[in-house]
Amino acid sequence: MAWHPGQIPDQTGRTIVVTGANGGLGEVATRILAEKGARVVMACRNREKAQQVADTIPGDVQVAELDLSDLDSIRAFAKGQTECDVLINNAGLMNIPFSRTKDGFETQFGVNHLGHFALTGLLLDKVSDRVVTLASIAHRQTPKLWIDDLNYENRRYQRNLAYAQSKLANLMFARELQRRLEAAGSEKRSYAVHPGVSGTDLFTRTETVFDLVAKQGARLVGHPPQQAAESMLLAATVPDADPTRYWGPTGFLQARGPVRAAPSSRLSRDRELWRRLWEESERMTGVVYSL
Repeated sequence: MAWHPGQIPDQTGRTIVVTGANGGLGEVATRILAEKGARVVMACRNREKAQQVADTIPGDVQVAELDLSDLDSIRAFAKGQTECDVLINNAGLMNIPFSRTKDGFETQFGVNHLGHFALTGLLLDKVSDRVVTLASIAHRQTPKLWIDDLNYENRRYQRNLAYAQSKLANLMFARELQRRLEAAGSEKRSYAVHPGVSGTDLFTRTETVFDLVAKQGARLVGHPPQQAAESMLLAATVPDADPTRYWGPTGFLQARGPVRAAPSSRLSRDRELWRRLWEESERMTGVVYSL
């Protein structure tokens, strides 16, 4: 029988931080986790919008400002957290026009990967149980990881490939974090998950014909946000979930279906690239892990 959120054990006494919790999959996860008794911290850039959502959720839900495009904001957020049992790295941007963050990073890579890399590193000592990082089936769309030009200094920007690169980085980061935790003898765990395809907020920023087609395609082959959030909920709450597996929908094109251990691309399994990405991410963010 396929796993479903009704199987989530009581979360009373646990603090769970969810980035990008004011909409889409993050909001779904926040509602379910709060219903199960968790204290949920909604880590969001738009504090006002997040508070409006929080006010509709019964339970212990708090809002904290976090701008993943700003390393100063990330440091301030991490400093303000006193406890965290589970960190869910959910926030993300998808297929946006070229821009750079406050710190000079290409925005999709800067927010989706580097922001979460820095946040995790700054919070890890306070995390008691696990880190869950949201990747995507889109990680398969990039033919390589441009480790020497992650920041688009010397190549033409293609927003779909930039998104795919950021999601590949999410997957590699989660796996390398798990490898390092194991090597250090830590009981903490790191999970990589994907949501399949869902018509969330990421698909509403329609600027081109490509965007409109992608949005319609998501409706046709994907599944509702309530189901798309299941992989992150499983990884965040199931005590014996294997952190070395990649959890996500395993049905048609991995776009929908029951959540199980899912395959990932050959490129995503390159452990040498995991290491190089980790070292480059430390260099770019200035956040150095003790692992």
